[in-house]
Amino acid sequence: MIKAIFTYTFLQNAVLGALLTSIVCGLIGTIIVEKKLVMMSGGIAHTSFGGIGLGYYLDIEPIFGALFFSVLASMGIASIKRNSRTGSDTLIGIFWAIGMALGILFISLTPGYPPDISSYLFGDILTITTLDLQVMLAATILICIVIVGLFNYWKAYLFDEEFLEVLGVNTKFLEYFLFILIGLTIVILIRLVGIILVIAMLTAPPATARLFTNDLKKLMFYASLLGIFFSMTGLWFSYNLNISSGAAIILLAGLSYFLSYFIKKLVKLD
Repeated sequence: MIKAIFTYTFLQNAVLGALLTSIVCGLIGTIIVEKKLVMMSGGIAHTSFGGIGLGYYLDIEPIFGALFFSVLASMGIASIKRNSRTGSDTLIGIFWAIGMALGILFISLTPGYPPDISSYLFGDILTITTLDLQVMLAATILICIVIVGLFNYWKAYLFDEEFLEVLGVNTKFLEYFLFILIGLTIVILIRLVGIILVIAMLTAPPATARLFTNDLKKLMFYASLLGIFFSMTGLWFSYNLNISSGAAIILLAGLSYFLSYFIKKLVKLD
């Protein structure tokens, strides 16, 4: 496979895409796990399917439609959550259902043969295009700058939000900003593991890293390294065994978490 990487452009795109998504998973995934926003992220991910359907219907790149719907859903969930008594699980269910329904509607209205949406639902790292890479790179750079540049604010937001408010920091702005970043991250991950599996990729690397450290910086770093390992190894299995890349990556990530968990338990028992 190493020789093939230098020969085939689609494999080069796959490797670069895996590296970019892994970095983002380590940063945003850690915040999602620590802030307990896993299911809310799943709601945003499934809402983005409406944007994919809209992209096909308008004959534009579906990834841009997904980006629009993800950010819109992020802002909508954050706003309604703050300004109403509606429970988070109810909001997630509503946005989840509407996004999927709109996606199905737009695709059914698209002229011609129905498009193949399996790569967006289940992921296919081998189909990442140059345009996808450009979107991933721009979003990854933005996310890295925001997380690293405002690291102390994010740390305080995660563990002592009231302290930030006492200092006069606008926590509402931070929350809205975080949800936008989650939306961007989901768009990056869609081409890697698909809408249905995106939650696992956001949570498995940070959850595994959490078994070995409580330090936030180390947690983000280890989660990124684990994301790279899961993505690259899953890519290898996908290419050599001709199986779904999204499924290979997620199964590896899930098995690694449980294996790490049981090893840690055994070590403690000894």
